[in-house]
Amino acid sequence: MTAAPRLADVVVVGAGQAGLAAGYYLRRAGVDFVILDAQQVPGGAWRHAWPSLRLFSPAQYSSLPGRMMPIPADGGYPDAAHVVAYLTDYEQRYRLPIIRPATVRAVRRAGERLAVETGAGAWQARVVVSATGTWWRPYVPHYPGMRDFRGEQLHTADYPGPEPFHGRRVMVVGGGNSAAQILAELSQVAQTTWATLRSPRLLPDEVDGRALFDLATRRHRAIQAGKNAENIGDLGDIVAVASVCEARDRGMLKAEPMFSRITADGVAWADGSTAACDVIVWCTGFRPALAHLAPLRLRAPGGVIGTDGTRALAEPRLHLLGYGDWTGPASATLIGASRTARTAIQEVLAQLATS
Repeated sequence: MTAAPRLADVVVVGAGQAGLAAGYYLRRAGVDFVILDAQQVPGGAWRHAWPSLRLFSPAQYSSLPGRMMPIPADGGYPDAAHVVAYLTDYEQRYRLPIIRPATVRAVRRAGERLAVETGAGAWQARVVVSATGTWWRPYVPHYPGMRDFRGEQLHTADYPGPEPFHGRRVMVVGGGNSAAQILAELSQVAQTTWATLRSPRLLPDEVDGRALFDLATRRHRAIQAGKNAENIGDLGDIVAVASVCEARDRGMLKAEPMFSRITADGVAWADGSTAACDVIVWCTGFRPALAHLAPLRLRAPGGVIGTDGTRALAEPRLHLLGYGDWTGPASATLIGASRTARTAIQEVLAQLATS
């Protein structure tokens, strides 16, 4: 016999940085809530990142609400393991009601509530906060010849670190921070080529994630007010963390234009030039992991769910937290998730009080 669904005022889907920030504010407000997490252990996507990945901001500007992130022993930008330890301590410190592993398969309408279906049982909630992030949906663009390539192709999400690539010819694709950090360390052990759609630009050394968040916030407010907004891209694309600066000083941050097709043993450009490679690392970003929301039929033609702040326009009982600027300024970062969660939960509390 199927067990009756459990009831909660709020169900948060995902216990990564955005879900934990939401949980902090819900706990502080005394709300009846639960956080459902698909992972076996704490840490969210950070537990799956390559070991040398570094934040773009110092620890003191990368904290969730209520608990400062400790400064790393080396005093530098925190790495992935440091963030995992911090998130693990955070959820334990605040005794957040996390159930794991509980993969959310679907969210459906169920009268006055939303039904949340998981492999660990079902819940019904007055409000659902979806905080599944993007790591679980890596994006790789299509290029002619991809299936003909005899070498290895992997995405940022699968990158294990430089050790397996000693002495190999590696093509790194993408012009963002992940590409620059991966190229920096691979260039010490492999023959590397960097391909980007446009020439990569390093931010000034004094500009880090804190400054980018402040700029993103000003831009968001200006757009809301119908004013001309500063363009973050005008500053540059890549934060100059230590490894990237070192690679720059070695002259390794020189990018080629994007190739037009892939061959059996490498890539080729439109002018007929070619480059042989054994490995292609696609540092081409991610898409929001929203498959569990498909039964609600909320996606617009462009694939994004329309929102007013974090609240879904077509289903106001649903909030989307931590997916990028469309759900709050820099909300896919630690500092951005923290600030966006505060505003989102204030709105959730108002909804609960009037429903």
